[in-house]
Amino acid sequence: MSVFEKHKDTLEVHETMLGASHGRLAVALDLLTDAQALVGQHGVYCQSARLGGGPRMDIALVLEQIADAKELLQSVLEAVNRGPRA
Repeated sequence: MSVFEKHKDTLEVHETMLGASHGRLAVALDLLTDAQALVGQHGVYCQSARLGGGPRMDIALVLEQIADAKELLQSVLEAVNRGPRA
């Protein structure tokens, strides 16, 4: 099943409110946020004694990558909202 089929209802709502491109970016950010929450929740159960009870290194790296992807997507949304630079 494609991403467009799996998230049809959410995409439809966001694309109606924001337009196709902005709506898809918004849904992508929502999906990344959900993934971030799930990985963070998993990190609570997979703590490392070496890292002072923090999340294991693999989980910390996944969370960092998700946060970086969200930041990049947010910068695109902000740039598009500002419009072309003169």
